[in-house]
Amino acid sequence: MAEDGLRIGGIMSGLAVVLNDEDGKGTSQNNRRVSYCDDFGDQSVERTLEYILDLPCRTVNSLTSPVDTNTVRAIIKSDISKYRKSLCNVYRDGVSTMGDVYGPHKVMIEESSVCGDIRIVKPPLVLESNAMFSSARANACVWKGKWMFEAILETSGIQQLGWVTLSCPFTDHEGVGDADDSYAYDGKRVSKWNKEAEAYGQSWVVGDVIGCCIDLDHDEISFYRNGVSLGVAFGGIRKMVPGLGYYPAISLSQGERCDLNFGARPFRYPIEGFFPIQPPPLTNSLATHLLHCFSRLLDIQCMETSGSTTGGRMRRLKRFVSFEDIFDPVSRAITQELYAAIDAEAESAEYIAGGPLLSFIIEVFKLQAPHDYRTLDRVLDIFLEFEESTVIFDNILNAIACCCKTASVVLTECPYSGSYPYLALVCHMLRREELMIVWWKSDFELLFEAFLSQKIPNKQDLRCMMPCVWWPGSSEDISYENSMMLTTTALSDAVDKIEEKHRELCHLVMEFIPPVMPPQSPGSLFRTFLQNLLFRNRGAGHNMPPPGVASNSTIISLYTVILHFLSEGSSLGDFSGWMKGCGTDVRPDVGFLHRGGQQSFPVALFLKSNHHSIDVSRLGGSYSHLSKSHPVSKEQEDEVIRWEEGCMDSEGIRVTHSGWTKPCCCSSYDDFTRTSKHPIRYATKDSQGHCSSLPERSSHSAAECSTGSLNDEIADKPSTSDQSESGFGYRSLSRIVPRESNMSSAILKEEELLDALLLLYNLGLAPIFKQASSCISHQAQSISLLEETDKQIRERATGEQLKRLKEARTVYREELVDCVRKCAWYRISLCARWKQRGMYATCMWIVQLLLVLSKMDPVFIYVPEYYLETLVDCFHVLRKSDPPFVPTAIFINQGLASFVSFIVTHFNDSRISSAELRDLLLQSISVLVQYKESLVAFEINEAATQCLPRALLSAFDNRSWIPVTNILLRLCKGSGFGSSKHGETSTSSVTFQNLLREACIGDEELFSAFLNRLFNTLSWAMTEFSVSIREIQEKYKIMDLQQRKCSVIFDLSCNLARVLEFCTREIPQAFLSGSDMNLRRLVELIVFILNHLMAVADPEFIELTIRRPGHSPEKINRGMILAPLAGIVLNLFDASISTKENDIAGIFASMDCPDTVVCGFQYLIEYDWAASFRGDVQLAKIRQLEKISSLLICRTETHESERKTYEGEVEGDDGTCCICYACDADTKFVPCSHNSCFGCISRHLLNCQRCFFCNATVTKIVRNDMKAA
Repeated sequence: MAEDGLRIGGIMSGLAVVLNDEDGKGTSQNNRRVSYCDDFGDQSVERTLEYILDLPCRTVNSLTSPVDTNTVRAIIKSDISKYRKSLCNVYRDGVSTMGDVYGPHKVMIEESSVCGDIRIVKPPLVLESNAMFSSARANACVWKGKWMFEAILETSGIQQLGWVTLSCPFTDHEGVGDADDSYAYDGKRVSKWNKEAEAYGQSWVVGDVIGCCIDLDHDEISFYRNGVSLGVAFGGIRKMVPGLGYYPAISLSQGERCDLNFGARPFRYPIEGFFPIQPPPLTNSLATHLLHCFSRLLDIQCMETSGSTTGGRMRRLKRFVSFEDIFDPVSRAITQELYAAIDAEAESAEYIAGGPLLSFIIEVFKLQAPHDYRTLDRVLDIFLEFEESTVIFDNILNAIACCCKTASVVLTECPYSGSYPYLALVCHMLRREELMIVWWKSDFELLFEAFLSQKIPNKQDLRCMMPCVWWPGSSEDISYENSMMLTTTALSDAVDKIEEKHRELCHLVMEFIPPVMPPQSPGSLFRTFLQNLLFRNRGAGHNMPPPGVASNSTIISLYTVILHFLSEGSSLGDFSGWMKGCGTDVRPDVGFLHRGGQQSFPVALFLKSNHHSIDVSRLGGSYSHLSKSHPVSKEQEDEVIRWEEGCMDSEGIRVTHSGWTKPCCCSSYDDFTRTSKHPIRYATKDSQGHCSSLPERSSHSAAECSTGSLNDEIADKPSTSDQSESGFGYRSLSRIVPRESNMSSAILKEEELLDALLLLYNLGLAPIFKQASSCISHQAQSISLLEETDKQIRERATGEQLKRLKEARTVYREELVDCVRKCAWYRISLCARWKQRGMYATCMWIVQLLLVLSKMDPVFIYVPEYYLETLVDCFHVLRKSDPPFVPTAIFINQGLASFVSFIVTHFNDSRISSAELRDLLLQSISVLVQYKESLVAFEINEAATQCLPRALLSAFDNRSWIPVTNILLRLCKGSGFGSSKHGETSTSSVTFQNLLREACIGDEELFSAFLNRLFNTLSWAMTEFSVSIREIQEKYKIMDLQQRKCSVIFDLSCNLARVLEFCTREIPQAFLSGSDMNLRRLVELIVFILNHLMAVADPEFIELTIRRPGHSPEKINRGMILAPLAGIVLNLFDASISTKENDIAGIFASMDCPDTVVCGFQYLIEYDWAASFRGDVQLAKIRQLEKISSLLICRTETHESERKTYEGEVEGDDGTCCICYACDADTKFVPCSHNSCFGCISRHLLNCQRCFFCNATVTKIVRNDMKAA
């Protein structure tokens, strides 16, 4: 609370002046607050009371008895009369409230104005829309003067806040800002609305306080974000007459929520000159005065306890009353009068508690450290003595919660910035059981969410937080690097402080046992809060989130708290004793995720039904479906599975927390840690730019795993150990035991927290990490664009083009700087080293659990889908982290084995009902095999070598063909024609090439189905590519979307062709032996592709279309599709010569339109291969291709001559197949009896079981020899 005068050394200025006049040099005895006359002993108490109560000198008569509460209250009451004038109703011109339904001057939402469905989440004015679009206005209007109201954003979606007149209609599609006299601001779309939208303001975030101001003296409307003006939004608005003015109004899209304040409580950011629509309570001035007196009382304590000169002079006064003698009666009297004033005026408690009273408490506590806990406790003791304190502190807690969710991190205040001071205050207050009960009886869950929320900065906020920006390779001033490092360190410290208080608050909640019967167990309140929050946030990721969704920052804060407890353990001290999972006896300072030895997990978390989790999707489907198709018994629900913790690394060494070789989350890497302390210095320009300094892992981590450590460098080599089940990364299931009877299910357990942690990650962290990944990619792209522009500027020093390049550079740099700031914030808030350590331990714990459960069908199908989703996402976040959690070689060596074992054995697991989930596992394989180090981990993994080849072939279907193609291409990379360029052969996987060949040869039916789908998919892809090229040619313009489509389809076609080339090289007998159907389909496909390429008159147009900005012409060209076609032809000819089976040239020559076939081969040969490939081997193959072309020309001429002769001999004969016109129609469909050749019918039936003439269902086919096929 602000004081009237200047403070000197913590003492009120008036008292300081008197005390400094110790020698009696003052000009007037009446100016002195303390008498120095000989009878001072008779008057000092009176003068002291006059000072405290801010009374004129000698107002208080001599006291004949010791000071007590009643005496002080009598003095206060006699002085209150001067405040009576302010208690009368002051007329306020220019504003009127419709009716007195809610009380005089009380501003609320006018119920009759509501359009849509607006729900009051928390009285009085926390509103949420349950309809697609809802609007409402207040019951008060203004027509003269300057007025404002505030809206605190609980969500940050589409909301339109502003002012309307009664003539503005509200409909399901029109709201505030959609009519003539209707004005609104929408920070989601960064626009202002008055019938039409115009760019205005800044993007808003959850926790922003939007001030909506109307100045009817100058006919202007303006908006403020957190007290900062966004400028005049509308000028020249229409003047109104008394009683028909502008009403505050809002429009909310579905699920959007805001907290309106028309003046019922003090504004968070009052704007000078603007008044609240609802006046403050009449007793506010009296309450402010009383708290001012209390503050002066505490000043005397300051003087007595300080060693200042002024304090010394005070203590030297003869017989001056001690502070202890007057504190209790005076403080009680002030408090009683304060409570009496609040009781005298209904509805004043919220305003006074959230305004002058909270300001007084904050002043006592001190926002910046060191905090004055001792004085605060003394004040709280007084306030809590009286029954009225319950209502007061309920409102104080609400006000502190509002401060927590609206506080921004300010660089100059770090590390005690953002919500930290308010959290420190409320944590200290809630150590008192009576206040904890007040909170519990209040809106407990809503306040808890508010305490845990943090404001996420937008672009403008980040510019203030990080004024100087630097990134590796930048041309910025070198001093910016140090400035950036200091800034990120300060911000990291601020985030750490806030997270520390979040943990303390959650600790208090976990320890609190509500006073109800029957008694609840420790942690039950926290469990209920967690369950309700997770239940309400299940649909948070939808385009239209359901009502009641908590802010994402609350979810992240809860995740961080639980992760710290499960990973770092000792921060909660003895409290964790009752939470030990499944009766295990372990050290309390070791985090749950890092405990060695035997692990356990109660399957009841999956199998039991409760309303909080019954609608959670399971691996086998919905819970209701599984409970009917696979019911579980009571005995199964009570089981606890146990297994030995640990996994195998790539060298066959068992890695455990209790063994000699420890996981990297509990090992030290001194050199690496020193590097990652300042990662900004070591990040490359392509590695996502700037990153903040990261703190060391917690000090007790070494104690958790005290024996042994990993070397800083581990050789990247495959294992030669022969392991059976250990290759799957875990020790086999040891036993299943009944759940221990002495463990009460009512007590919150660590396994429950782990379950909640995974869902919290899935709901809140996964979307944020996705945004961070996108931002990091955009940063790398922006750096490339900026460097390319700088290069062009250096090469073109003059002209108009130089001017345009400089303008473009300015734009690129601004985008890059904003991107660097955003990436830095992601690293500061998400990537502390202890968090990465906890994420890694979580991944390893869950993958071991899932591998154990995968052998238990009745339980595995009940596992929630978010277990897999979180595992996969968390693993890839760690894999891509910048700076990395541990050296890449060590992460792959230890962390990949178990993960690979799981994904390769379950991406095609029929027990997983969700196709999207199986795709997720398949995508993980696709990503990992792109890197040589990860591919080695697949090659030495027993599960991968046993399961992956056949599973990939069977998974190549209409849904999964793209990731399967990418995987097959990577496994076969380097084995095709012309693929030795750029050293690709060195990254091929000979191991998996051999395994794929064996799988294809060993299962002809599987390979035949795969080959059929491969032919069809490649044919479709080339058709789509041809159509897209033709569309671009017809429009004479290359649109960005069309070019992207062409580029993607072309890449897919090239990949499919490479896979087909691999098949012809490794399994040529599939095309050359037996029926020639596969061979003919292959030949037709080659001709089909060449024909589509030749259809484009200008070959350069194709390359221009498929090449995206930044792509090199050397890598992106027609040769990408021509090379595998040439390779296929060469493979077939080589194999036919060695096996002497099938005449390849004859098959090509027998195709329809032989001239087209010859032209296609000529097109293939005339391509500039020398520019694309190098080496004698490739040139020799090109010469071989030329010989094949010459042979084809000869065979085509011969075949054409024979065909003409044959046509002359059999003229009029209709026994030829009408499909291919090349073979006899020797086969008929049953039952319709239509005829065609056996080859055409067989190919048709691969994809369709109906006659291609009459569409009748085919039951069988019969050849001319009458044998059913």
